[in-house]
Amino acid sequence: MRLLSVVVPCYNEEESVPLFYSELMKVQPFFREKEVELEVIYIDDGSSDGTVLEVKKLREKDERVHLVSFSRNFGKEAAMFAGLENAQGDFVVIMDVDLQDPPSLLPDMFSHLEEGYDSVATRRVSRKGEPPVRSFFARAFYRLMKKISKTEIMDGARDYRLMTRQMVDAILSMREYNRFTKGIFGWVGFRTKWLEYENVERAKGETKWNFWKLFLYSLDGITAFSTVPLMLASVMGVVFCMIAFLMIIFIIVRKLIFGDPVSGWPSLVCIILMTSGVQFFCTGILGQYLAKTYMEVKKRPIYLIREKL
Repeated sequence: MRLLSVVVPCYNEEESVPLFYSELMKVQPFFREKEVELEVIYIDDGSSDGTVLEVKKLREKDERVHLVSFSRNFGKEAAMFAGLENAQGDFVVIMDVDLQDPPSLLPDMFSHLEEGYDSVATRRVSRKGEPPVRSFFARAFYRLMKKISKTEIMDGARDYRLMTRQMVDAILSMREYNRFTKGIFGWVGFRTKWLEYENVERAKGETKWNFWKLFLYSLDGITAFSTVPLMLASVMGVVFCMIAFLMIIFIIVRKLIFGDPVSGWPSLVCIILMTSGVQFFCTGILGQYLAKTYMEVKKRPIYLIREKL
């Protein structure tokens, strides 16, 4: 029997844990026909509700259910990495516990894997149920990443992905602290089949992602897989130096030929504010990359385990 490991990151999802397990078991007959056994690895990302208790209840009924509980909240990226590290399967799939990643797609995904693909990834073709502002900025982020990064990051891509052991090992070899898994999936390569599906709303609970967290997450993605912002800061510095030089020549010539006095303080203040703003912007870009480097060189663990079953 081959083994399929189902990695399920959880953060305050006590209502969704049993629902997800029930839906997952509906596809179990398909995998038994394929001589594939399932194991379910719930990664508790420092939940403060009864998530751990619900997983333990499931484990009492089914020993294929496993639990890795963090000492605190380390974030979904750390949870996914921990799940891949603890997965023993010949195949590994990452799924959200809120059922926005439908388990019903797994048979189709596995069939494509048998065709010779190394991974089968999913992407949403619609963002039904999302606030319009959030959808707008999400699409803008993916368009931006396509232009400034060589790594393939599909618009609407989910973390819901079924992979072979070879691809999982390649991902685990990238032990960077500042993780952006959507970019890592594209960076390691391998043959990938994309499946499209309509957006599914959460079964229970509320999303833990707000606009500010998504904005910070997008910055992680940009700084992790593109150096274009650094080049942009350099180009802006050169451009403004050239503008300043031309303006000095213009003022001198105007004074010598026309005897026109230099304009007063309003124009000067505007120029100072504009150039200062550009300087701070460029310094902020450098600060982002420096902060990521600072966290990497510390070599802190990506996560810490409090309990493991």
